Amino acid sequence: MSFETKPQPGCVIVQSDLTILLETDHPQYEDARESLAMFAEMVKSPEYIHTYKLTQLSLWNAASAGMLPEQIIAELKRFAKHEPPQIVVSRIRDWGKRYGRVKLKIENGRFVLCCDDAYVAAELENTKGVAKFLIKKLDSLTFEVNPALRGHIKQALILAEYPAEDLAGYGEAARLAFELKNIAGSGLPFSLRPYQAEAAELFHAGGASHGGHGVVVLPCGAGKTIVGMAVMAKLQTETLILTTAITAVRQWIAELTDKTTLTAGQIGEYSGEKKEIQPVTVSTYQILGVSEKHRELINSREWGLIVYDEVHTLPAPVFRMTAELQSKRRLGLTATLIREDGLQSDVFTLIGPKRCDVPWKVLEKNGFIAKAECFEMRVPLLESIRMDYAVADKRMKFRIAAENPNKFETLRRLLEEHKGRHILVIGLYISQLTAAAELLNAPLITGKTKNDKRDELYRRFRGGEFPVIIVSKVANYAIDLPDANVAIEISGTFGSRQEEAQRLGRILRPKPGENRAWFYTLVTSDTVEEGFAAHRQLFLAEQGYPYSVVG
Repeated sequence: MSFETKPQPGCVIVQSDLTILLETDHPQYEDARESLAMFAEMVKSPEYIHTYKLTQLSLWNAASAGMLPEQIIAELKRFAKHEPPQIVVSRIRDWGKRYGRVKLKIENGRFVLCCDDAYVAAELENTKGVAKFLIKKLDSLTFEVNPALRGHIKQALILAEYPAEDLAGYGEAARLAFELKNIAGSGLPFSLRPYQAEAAELFHAGGASHGGHGVVVLPCGAGKTIVGMAVMAKLQTETLILTTAITAVRQWIAELTDKTTLTAGQIGEYSGEKKEIQPVTVSTYQILGVSEKHRELINSREWGLIVYDEVHTLPAPVFRMTAELQSKRRLGLTATLIREDGLQSDVFTLIGPKRCDVPWKVLEKNGFIAKAECFEMRVPLLESIRMDYAVADKRMKFRIAAENPNKFETLRRLLEEHKGRHILVIGLYISQLTAAAELLNAPLITGKTKNDKRDELYRRFRGGEFPVIIVSKVANYAIDLPDANVAIEISGTFGSRQEEAQRLGRILRPKPGENRAWFYTLVTSDTVEEGFAAHRQLFLAEQGYPYSVVG
């Protein structure tokens, strides 16, 4: 007698409120997680059930990548235990098809807004926020608009829930001929990894008008700078690179000098210390936001490309400036598109849609980043401060929990366990970090540490002169420490998902030998810090990094 094995029910439950529940112990979990990441956003990640949410922006990013509503519905059905509710199917169709119903083009020498039917045109003509930008109606589907207000028009359109597909192309740009080297200046062979070449191709889109603007999402250590250089080499045009800090400015310059045929005289640093404007100029967001004088940097040359490094940190003044830069190609680079201020739609509108997003675990599987293990170390609150915690308001409760002195004993234990490895200790509060530096007799780097001193300490850490370095929030971005393989987070910024991702990213560069990394976050048990820690871990859980809770 033979028995037929019934197929196991799917691992996804789609709910009418547009949330999606994913079972983590199901055989289909890995495939479903990668699928959901293409069109949904993770909301929370307890141990057995992860929750995702369908949003307009997540569906518009999927649409911009060519994923049709029917494909999204088919993916949900492929993994669902039950038929997705009709209201969800309808929302996917309604929201998904809105991307591209309005297009910006150049027709007969005019900058125009084109609608796909007369009803959309009539709706926009009677939408106050959009109507003020419409100069003249050319026919039932087309309006003439002011090209100088291109970014502002796109912002108005996304608020009206008609995200525009920008096909208007780009202005004249100064040419710059150079190549990527086959042998880097360091003497080592150099070539693009397959996913780096693909990311550059997807952004460039063969030079078509629908390409040339957008965001590439790759984990820290996966070579986002290399993708930027690959795009520059394709475009062969003068380029302005904007990044987070002077350390990052100099890392960009070092990489460009090492891996391209650009000469030192063709690359300029525009910072608080130098004011060089060259065919390739690297500056910081902070400099551009300081005064109108520095913003003249934007108009100083015919830039053909503007690179926004760590685009998820883009400050409001640079957003406003970017609204005026829509005639230039714009490349955003980031490890995560999450913004805690909710301005993801401005990145989508003014920089461009997501062009490439390679799952972290795929890169790990292929050895392009280190295999990381994540741990949440629970630490009891020091008895003598329990009453202070009990009577404090929520904000002060968080600080008391974050600076819990009992964390130092756990920190010491972890340092002993990982003796011989390169260890970063990262935190938020300077008083806590100073105490840790004194306790461990380790160097401390904060925002007040002079740039030359930072560079020296990083160099000595890389050289193995000391095994542990303690860093504040300056470590969240732009530190090139390829040998660091242990990170211990003793405090963080409330529930910041992007900060958690950046901090793990500090230890993900591929390592010789075992290619492993360990990430620990120290959390005071039975306090508000537990809830904030759970939120901080969301993005990494979405990427497939479960946290083992210890203690």
